[in-house]
Amino acid sequence: MSDVKFDGLRPLVLGLGCERGAPVHEVLALAEWALREAGAGAEALAAIASIDSRKSEPAVLAVAAHFSVPAVFFAAARLEEETPRLKNPSEIVFARVGCHGVAEAAALAAAGASAELAVAKIKSAHATAAVARILLQNG
Repeated sequence: MSDVKFDGLRPLVLGLGCERGAPVHEVLALAEWALREAGAGAEALAAIASIDSRKSEPAVLAVAAHFSVPAVFFAAARLEEETPRLKNPSEIVFARVGCHGVAEAAALAAAGASAELAVAKIKSAHATAAVARILLQNG
């Protein structure tokens, strides 16, 4: 379970994957592009999510700081559980990190079981991004 708190006003999670040492400006530009593709602004963003091997990655942390949201991280095994919901599973990513996707899977894992991808994986030279939208359920 993630530490992301959804209040209905911030229904989006931005998933990020990147190479080590990815340029901050590149990852930030990709994040902003992903939000535009979702038809939302920064005010709708609840968190940044990624794989736990990127906990100290400057670009991921810089994006979270830029948007003033928490960064949450998941083990590859947890991200692998999201594979049935991925739009773009990758055998190459699986061979490298042990899950079939980082950006899509992290966004979905953080947003929860009822979430859906609002923006499937998009790429820059050194990073990937995806946006998941939490779907609030009626009780």
